[in-house]
This record gives sequence, structure tokens and C-alpha cells, in this order.
Amino acid sequence: MAWPYVLLRGCRLAVVLISCGCATHTDPVPHIAVPDAWVAPTPIVASTPPSSGPVTAGNAGAAPAAAGVSAQEWFRGFHSSELDSLIAQADAGSLDLQQADARIRQADARARAAGAPLLPQVDLGADSNYYAGHSAYGSAHETDSGALLSASYEIDFWGKNRAERNSAEALRRASRADRDTVALSTVTGIADTYFQLVALRQRVALAAATLGNERQLLDVVQSRRSVGLANPTEVALQRATLAGAQIRVRELEQQEAASQAALALLVGSMPGTLQIKAQALSEFSEPQITPGLPSELLARRPDVRSAEENLQSAHADLVRARAAFFPSITLTASGGVQNPAVQAALITLAGAGPTVVVGAALAQSIFDGGRLRAARREADAKQLEMIAKYRASALSALWDVELALTAIHHLDVQSDAQRESLSQSDLAVQGAMVRYRQGSGDFLTVLEAQRALFIARDQMIQYRLGRLQAEVGLCKALGGGWAQ
Repeated sequence: MAWPYVLLRGCRLAVVLISCGCATHTDPVPHIAVPDAWVAPTPIVASTPPSSGPVTAGNAGAAPAAAGVSAQEWFRGFHSSELDSLIAQADAGSLDLQQADARIRQADARARAAGAPLLPQVDLGADSNYYAGHSAYGSAHETDSGALLSASYEIDFWGKNRAERNSAEALRRASRADRDTVALSTVTGIADTYFQLVALRQRVALAAATLGNERQLLDVVQSRRSVGLANPTEVALQRATLAGAQIRVRELEQQEAASQAALALLVGSMPGTLQIKAQALSEFSEPQITPGLPSELLARRPDVRSAEENLQSAHADLVRARAAFFPSITLTASGGVQNPAVQAALITLAGAGPTVVVGAALAQSIFDGGRLRAARREADAKQLEMIAKYRASALSALWDVELALTAIHHLDVQSDAQRESLSQSDLAVQGAMVRYRQGSGDFLTVLEAQRALFIARDQMIQYRLGRLQAEVGLCKALGGGWAQ
């Protein structure tokens, strides 16, 4: 009985020697030559939480944030308890996140199933039979029963089963990185839409106030017309301006409703249940953002991590496809007990009580029509695709940060011009109105000055919105760090 073990040990030694020259253990992830520093200027944010103005849901109870908001809670740097609440609501109610969580559970199950071939398979079977018969000599009935325990194990000489498990484990890690990507997109989408909604509310309030001013100016023009100081053309112009102001209010109100609906969808809220209290962008602070080094980015971005894990999975699939060319060796063992009760002449030695069977099987494909070679070529091409995808993800991540830093820099450069435009437009309106009431100025100058003031105020709101959204975009480009 010793010769099977000698044969198996000899086969195993030969196989290990051959496999040492065939196994592939290189890291497939390519080296990315990232720059030493960012090209775009990094932002310097020195703002503090708002200290004046009415307390609203946007700043009530907001604790001061230390410099350098942690990656997992970067959105808290805006000092908005309402935004924090919306993100917490989305974490529990977002359907996109629920789908991503379900995909993680699927990947976990696949990884467990892929690791099963590395362990022995054990089966238990039992049976019982009843025999009855009739003849000229009488009738008889007998029973027999038995139980069989069997085990089989495929020796993973070539690493085929390990490669399959490694591929599934990499896909499981990729699914978690994908979930982080979905979460990051959800959080940044909520912040973007929330700020846009508040900005639209502020623009609606500005348009409504401008509409009130236009009505007052119409009263002034009509009064001057009644005493012969204004002509019908001035009255018509002011009526047209008033109608245009009414249209702007309605348009902005419609955009506000659309933004609120988009925000409700992001947080998983039903229509009519989402109530936003913030009224102005001045309620929010600007977070302290430290971009760090470009070399740190590839480890922080979840989409880059997902691309890397998909590449690792493709590499493991290639290893498995190569290992499929070599023979598979399976060890089997079975043992059981049988209780014979049929005719004694039919009972053999193998069925006369406990039995034990031990064996080994070797299987090698001789001709398969090129199936294995085609599978290896497909796996090789898939790895090349994943390498290109990883490089593309890394390059996209670097450019995302550069563009976000550039946007913040240009917004900072134009901030002084925005404030100067608003200040001068306000002075121009005041001077034009004084001269018009005194009769030394024309009405067209008043209309032009008021139009310029409205545009300057509206642009100031949009500039503030662009600044906040650029910071959100930078946090997203840096990977955010949102994780459960």
C-alpha cells in the first residue's frame, strides 16, 4: 500500500519544479511618473465661520472646525449643520448607495465561493432499500442500508485555484472602492445642489427686491408725467422694464423648484418632504483645503483604487488561464458502512461491512480545439485593457485636481473686481436717481444704472456660488475620503 504515496510524492516534486519556472508573481500595476508638485497655485483660505447676521439652520449649532478638515468629514468645513444633516440622510436613504452596498455583498459572496476549491470537498450519503418478492415457494422481504462519507481535494500545484480566489478578492476590493466612488459623488452632488438651491433663493430675493424698486420707479415716472416732466416713452420703457423684472422672478423661482427636486432625489426624499431653511450663501464658511502632494493622490482616489484592483483581478485571471494548460491532480477518499440483508451469495467482500477507498486522479487536456489558448489570449488582452484603464484613471485624477485648483485661483483673482463692480454700480444708481429727480439727468441713464446694479449683485451671488462649488470640486478631485 506504500507505492501510491511514493508515486504521488514523486509527481508532486516534479510538478513543483516545473511550476517554479512557469508561475508569474510580478506586480502588474504600472509605475506612474507623477509630478513633484501641482502646477496650479494652491488656495490660501483664511475665512472664518460667519459671526454676524441672523442665526439660521445653516449655521446654528455648527462647531468651529480646526484647520485642515479630516478627509472623511471634509464637508463639515462649510459649517452648515443643515448640509451635515442632508448628507447623513443620504447615507441612509440614497438608492445609489443601497445599490452599491448590494454589489459589495454580491462580491463578498463570489469571493467566498472562489476560495472554496482551496479546501477539501466532503460529502455524506446514506441510503436504505426494501426488497420484497413472491414465488411458488412463498414470499420474502429483506432490507439493506448504508452510509458513505467521501472527500476529494484538488492539489493546486499550478496556482489555478489560488489565482481564481485572488481574482475574486481583487474584485471584492474593487466593489468597495466603487462604493466609495458612489458615496463621494453623492456627497459632492448634495453639496453642489444644496449651494445652488440656496443661491437661487438669494437670487429670487434679489429679483423680487428689484421688482419692488421697478414699481416704485414706475410711480415716480408716472408722477413726473402727470406734471409734464416726463414723456410717454419714459413711461413705456419703465413698464417694459417692470415686465422683464417679473419674468426674471418667475424664471428663478422655477429653477429653485427644480434644484430642490434634484436635492430631494439625491438624499432619497419624497416630494414635498424636504424643507431647506438656509436663505443666503453668506451663511457658509470656506473650508481649509490642503491638496497635499500629487504622489498621494493615487492612493486617495477611490476610482483609481478600483482601477488598480480590477487590474489585479485581470492579472490573476491571466495566471489562472496559463495554469489551465497543466494537468490537474485530485485526491479522493471514501469510507462507509453497509448493512447487507440480501441473499448471502450476493454479498461480496466490499459490501460485507466497513469499506475504505483511497485514490488519485490526473486529468490533462490533449486537444480542445484551441479553447485554452484562446482563453489565455483573452485574459492577456484584458490585462492590457486594465493597464490602460488604470493609467487613464490616474491621469484623469491628476488633471481633475489641476483644473479644480485653477478654477479656485481664477475665482480668487476676480473677487476684487466683482466687489468693485458692485460698489461702483451702487454709487451710479444713487447719483443717477438724484439727478433724475432734480431734472438734470435723463431717464435712460437711470435705467442703465439700475440694470448694471442688478447684474452686479446677481453676479456677486453667482461668484460666491462658484467659489463654494469649486471647493466642493477640489474635495471631490482629491478623493474626499468618504468611507463607512
